[in-house]
Amino acid sequence: MPAISLVLPIYNEAESISKDIPKLQDALAKSGWEFEIIAVNDCSSDNSAKELQKIKGITVLHNPENSGYSASIKRGLRQAKYEWVGITDIDGTYPNEDILRLIKSSGGYDMVVGARTGDKVSTPLSRRPAKWILGKMANFLVGKKIDDINSGLRIFKKDKALEFMHLYPERFSFTTTITLAFLTNSYPVNFVPINYFKRRGSSGIRPKDFFGFAHLMFRIVMYFRPLKFFFAPALLMIVTGIIYGALQTMANPEKGIGELPILLTLSGIQVLFLGMLADLVVRSRK
Repeated sequence: MPAISLVLPIYNEAESISKDIPKLQDALAKSGWEFEIIAVNDCSSDNSAKELQKIKGITVLHNPENSGYSASIKRGLRQAKYEWVGITDIDGTYPNEDILRLIKSSGGYDMVVGARTGDKVSTPLSRRPAKWILGKMANFLVGKKIDDINSGLRIFKKDKALEFMHLYPERFSFTTTITLAFLTNSYPVNFVPINYFKRRGSSGIRPKDFFGFAHLMFRIVMYFRPLKFFFAPALLMIVTGIIYGALQTMANPEKGIGELPILLTLSGIQVLFLGMLADLVVRSRK
């Protein structure tokens, strides 16, 4: 029988624990899969710890200090005993009963993501520009359309996820990292449309985290597909150098090509070879 370990990162969710966790237990019971629920309390300052003690049939882990979202998931991932691992939030944003749909859509895949592309999606206006930019960057770097790069409702194979344990950050964002890691390693990922609602309480994500997410994406792609990172700037420098040199030559045939076009072209070639060398290193590591 297939089985799943559901990991819940908890930080100041006292109001939601008694409502959402029993609903998740009911949903998983209907799946036909054997399951366990692991709640990781990230040193909450409210009554989350007391509320978790009231829920029967779950495993509760307490971080000794506030370690962050990703650190909590990693701790739960290590504790998980089943082949599949699921994660979600209990802040009211995700339709957690849809974990049943993810389970039913798992055949032949290593990860199933609840993509926030349903009929009802509530994304704060302040996050939309950054979300759009990050999405476009991720699509380009990976080379395919990603329906939702950092959805917090997903299930995945434990053994595949453990391969990238050294890459997951402590704070944000475990979800972005695992999505890029799976896609750049050609592990099949299924995106299932879900709704997304307004959060209960305040979010821990701030506008400045945009730069952290962008840096994270480039780091992951550099780790797995460096040629994808180097190719575009290399090509731009080479083409710019050739065109600029041709224009200079046509404008002043006697003077010929200047130093800048040659410098641009040679620099582009060097960057391209650097990317090819990095790509060879990555391939030899696999």
